Amino acid sequence: MASNSWWRRLFRRDGAPALDPMRADLVEVASSFDDTEACSRALGRATEWVAEQPVVLRHVLRLPAAQVEAVRAIVAQEGYTVQAVGDGEPLDLIVQRVQILDALHCAQERSRMAGLAQRHEGDALGWRALQPPH
Repeated sequence: MASNSWWRRLFRRDGAPALDPMRADLVEVASSFDDTEACSRALGRATEWVAEQPVVLRHVLRLPAAQVEAVRAIVAQEGYTVQAVGDGEPLDLIVQRVQILDALHCAQERSRMAGLAQRHEGDALGWRALQPPH
């Protein structure tokens, strides 16, 4: 019945078990800040990532300060939180949520964040996945 659990995981909106994104012991297990690198490649080189466990997926966006609240409202609808880093212009934002990660969903989210940033006069710089140490 492994395929049955795969389907449940794929179609559950809240499929990730509880993981506090503010835990102090989270470590980066995968990342990519290269627009040309496929998520499958980035996850393939991740040696500490545990695919069956939830991650805190953090996208790093650079946006004009005037666009931050609009972006915050949009991503909140999908369960993301936003934290501004620094106080310059433009601002770097960390847009994060807890989820089960795989290459397909990582690529979809990366593409969504790139489009969102572009529509709001900014850039998607990259992403990081964090998990507790195993």
